[in-house]
Amino acid sequence: MTVYSRIAGTGSHLPEKVLTNQDIARMVETSDEWITERTGIKKRHIVAEGETTCDLAEAAARRALEMAGRSAKDIDLIVVATTTPDRIFPGTACLLQARLGAQGCPAFDVQAVCTGFIYALGVADKFIRSGSTRCALVIGAEAMSRIIDWTDRGTCVLFGDGAGAVILEASEEPGVLSTHLHADGRYEKLLHVPYGVSDGLDKVEAGQAKVRMRGNEVFRIAVNTLGRIVDETLLANGMQKSDVDWLVPHQANIRIIQATARKLGLSMDRVVVTVDQHGNTSAASVPLALDVAVRDGRIQRGETVLMEAFGGGFTWGSAILRF
Repeated sequence: MTVYSRIAGTGSHLPEKVLTNQDIARMVETSDEWITERTGIKKRHIVAEGETTCDLAEAAARRALEMAGRSAKDIDLIVVATTTPDRIFPGTACLLQARLGAQGCPAFDVQAVCTGFIYALGVADKFIRSGSTRCALVIGAEAMSRIIDWTDRGTCVLFGDGAGAVILEASEEPGVLSTHLHADGRYEKLLHVPYGVSDGLDKVEAGQAKVRMRGNEVFRIAVNTLGRIVDETLLANGMQKSDVDWLVPHQANIRIIQATARKLGLSMDRVVVTVDQHGNTSAASVPLALDVAVRDGRIQRGETVLMEAFGGGFTWGSAILRF
């Protein structure tokens, strides 16, 4: 019998604090019109003092468990995608495991920045297909505001915080059809945080470990790369563009989202867009958008969903599934 992985439930969580474009315009030289025209973003949620990535992940996980009708004792794998972990170690997945009471199962973090959730989903899907896992908790969670330079107009307008989660279960019916994961480290300087624990710790301690981006170059490569991965994903499954019911893209920039929709020949009413309300929440953006569309009734059981993302590294990936 062929074993597939299938999404049994989704969940998400956003911090209460909201930062609008008008708020940012009081911090740097910009305007609501400038931000909206170039990115599509109107507002973003920001963690409060003392609020952590694990806090966001826990809230999203509990909502996903509730939708799936599962409890912590059913979980036998936890994968958390994050660029902003609570600690150097233990991993955020281990901290979350303790909070949920799901002791004993494998729990680890994945770091692929904005593509992180797609990477984590791909890993969990393979665990389930191998027969070693029956019920996986897969999360993308970020507190990106902790690594943003709020004096840099090119980046501070873009990012927000949040978490999204799915419960992935073994099934006889096809769910996740395929995942496609890629990276090319030659481009790391176009989008990166230039300091870390083993390289530039003094800069980290001085508060200089902030996101740096060459936006125009990232935009050009992202559009071209995402176009290619759409073709790769459809070809791998013997599918046509018309077979895709919904596109759930990484919420980085409305112009990148629109370009991918054009590549698929999808009208924008078949594309889940949350970038205006959430900003770019990195690894959290795809599962956040998925949960929004599932809970408002747009995405229905049996429909074909294509998810894709592009992030620092560069990393990029896609997943196509029957919901």
